[in-house]
Order: sequence, then C-alpha cells, then structure tokens
Amino acid sequence: MKTIKTAVLCSGGGTNLQAIIDSAAAGQLPHAELALVVGSKDGIFSLERAEKAGIPHTVVARRAYDSQEAFEAALTAVLDEYGIEVIVLAGFLTVLSEAFVKRYPERVINVHPSLIPSFCGDGFYGLRVHEAALAKGVKVTGATVHFVNEITDGGRIIAQKAVEVKEGDTPETLQRRVMEEAEWKLLPAALESVCEQLAL
Repeated sequence: MKTIKTAVLCSGGGTNLQAIIDSAAAGQLPHAELALVVGSKDGIFSLERAEKAGIPHTVVARRAYDSQEAFEAALTAVLDEYGIEVIVLAGFLTVLSEAFVKRYPERVINVHPSLIPSFCGDGFYGLRVHEAALAKGVKVTGATVHFVNEITDGGRIIAQKAVEVKEGDTPETLQRRVMEEAEWKLLPAALESVCEQLAL
C-alpha cells in the first residue's frame, strides 16, 4: 500500500502532534507516513515528542533568516530532502506566504479551534479564539481542519466537529475541551483521509 510522506510543523508543546503519533501507533493512519517534524525554534516539547516516537526532526527558525524568502527556501529544502508530500500545521505560529502554499496545493492542512467561518482569520489563534466565542455567547463551538491557502483560515474545509460550550466555561477550560473532544480526533482522521485520496 502506498503511503504519503507527511511533515508536521510545530511551534510549541505538540499536543496535536502527539494525537497524530498516537493515531499512527494505533494503526489508524495506514496511508500517512510520519516522515518529519519541523520545529520553529529550539527547545520546544514537540521535538522531544518526535524524538521519543523515532521521527526525524529538525528546526527551521524564521528569525535565523533575513527574509521570508530565505526562510521558506530553507524550509522547502528540508521538506524536499525528506520527500514530503503533505504538510500538517500543528500549532505552527510562523506565517507562510502565498508563494509557499501554492507549491503544495491542497497538501497543507491546519486545525483551527472553532467552527469556521466563526472566530477565524487574522488575529484569531490560541486562547483568543475561545475568548471571542465566550464573549459572543455561543452555545456550540468546535474545531475545523482545512486546507491552507493564501487567506488565513480560508482554505477548503476538510472536516468539522462541534463541541458544547458549558455554563461557567473559561477560555482555558473551553480550549481544553475543544482539543480533547475535537482537535485530537479530527486532525489525525482528516490527515488519513487526505493521504488516502492522494495514495489512490
């Protein structure tokens, strides 16, 4: 069976990366080969997760380059070296240019902690998303996995899962529930779906 070489790009603790690693270990990603983890800086826990799982890993830091073009050229070189066919943005906080994402049309996927088109776009990331949802008083939120294009959170939606907002929720408790009930389930399943289609 053909597998699709996948890179996961991370900037922090790597909980979504861990969800993908766990799904792969459970045999739930038969078409996705976890070939590379790229960190946006040294010392992030994502790299330790990759090390423990035996996945090749490296760091490509935006601040190490004097331009976006130089940074993306370095990132592309690493992805090409490992033959990467699909890219997962798992809490990757470095913005990628239109030119970069166009190199990988409908092959870059991202998870966003809301039901797009609500609470998304420029400036909506991390706890800000959940703060906005609570301020609006929505009763249901969730997570969305989508393809990445030149518009922030603007690519075609692959999958969504709803999560109930509960009385007394804080941004932190809501963030945790969205991760546990939606993101950690949705992202690996969406990755497998994308890779399965590409493997046909």
